[in-house]
Amino acid sequence: MFDIGFWEILLIGVLALIVLGPERLPGAIRSTLKTVRSVRNVASGFKEEVEHQLRVHELHENLKKAEQQGLKDLSPELQNSVDELKQAAESVQEPYKKP
Repeated sequence: MFDIGFWEILLIGVLALIVLGPERLPGAIRSTLKTVRSVRNVASGFKEEVEHQLRVHELHENLKKAEQQGLKDLSPELQNSVDELKQAAESVQEPYKKP
């Protein structure tokens, strides 16, 4: 992601040691790592949400194509999308079925 070499890290470490001192440096490192982890988690969550929305959009488009073709003579990709959507609809209706 970033192109930071050994010498840059060493320089940052020495400057941090001089500015913060040996008492506050470990706490600063911990808080910096905590912040970096939280930013990574937010970015990962955003990426997963975007991928999910793209998949939903793709399924929706495939369903539109399948409806236009009358759900007959579908390509394997469209048939898979339709089957996946049917399974999802059945799984949603499952808890509400009366025994």
